[in-house]
Amino acid sequence: MATGLFSHPDCNLHDMGDWHPECPGRLQAIEDQLIASRIEPLLVHEEAPMVDEAELLRVHRAEHVEFIRALAPDAGYAEIDADTRMNPYSWRAAMRAAGAAVAATDAVLDGRYDNAFCSVRPPGHHAEPGRAMGFCLFNNVAIAARHALEARGLSRVAIIDFDVHHGNGTEVAFAGDERVLMCSFFQHPFYPYSGGEPLASNMVNVPLAARTNGATMREAVELMWIPALEAFRPEMIFVSAGFDAHREDDLGGLGLVEADYEWLTAQICAIAKRYAKGRVVSCLEGGYNLSALGRSVASHLKVLTEA
Repeated sequence: MATGLFSHPDCNLHDMGDWHPECPGRLQAIEDQLIASRIEPLLVHEEAPMVDEAELLRVHRAEHVEFIRALAPDAGYAEIDADTRMNPYSWRAAMRAAGAAVAATDAVLDGRYDNAFCSVRPPGHHAEPGRAMGFCLFNNVAIAARHALEARGLSRVAIIDFDVHHGNGTEVAFAGDERVLMCSFFQHPFYPYSGGEPLASNMVNVPLAARTNGATMREAVELMWIPALEAFRPEMIFVSAGFDAHREDDLGGLGLVEADYEWLTAQICAIAKRYAKGRVVSCLEGGYNLSALGRSVASHLKVLTEA
């Protein structure tokens, strides 16, 4: 089998302004680096479908979905908060991003791929059941995880989040749900100023101080994530793959490099092989230095294609 790469041209049309770091060039930077690193031929490309709205409602309140739909402008921009805007294409892009996560989940569970990566935008992990924020409209990973549990009959799934920002939306969606174990690290204190105290016992939160390097991160993962994942024995692993903890990314203050993302992915794949038949679905979250983003995703996918 192979690694699936799910994306769609609609994801490039979402735009929040020339000044905004969450820009269409992110996906092109990833594609360019995958070609340059000779990983692209090892991937099977699939176009992401539009998500069924019933899938959105597994995580998001109906009024939130209607708010996002109604807010989409016919021209120009509509502002959600100081960081988050919509243009006329944002609704379709968000529906494709969530659709990619669900389609990738089905493809991996059906045995078409060993694992999959969703190269999509807008990202998702800050989106709470009733609120869009932090560049995020719908929570792609949460929607996919809930699909695996409620539509595909899995009993236990793990969510790994290694973005520099805490995945507050995912934590709110699953706090107290014993079917889900969420393991994350993030810079703290830092936007969105949450996660320092976990909301429930199924959250393994690892706050890291600014300028934390890869060696310290690895030690924390080995001490806190791995034992929890071993005890939980997930049947599938979802990854909120943010690459803004890279030392070259100005939107964060951590000190990771490509080798750290390669190591992290290897740990995730090892747990997946042991308990989840190798099943991993990874979705792009942050990463705003275009060169560092492309290199880091290539490192991530290198391990996935070899798993």
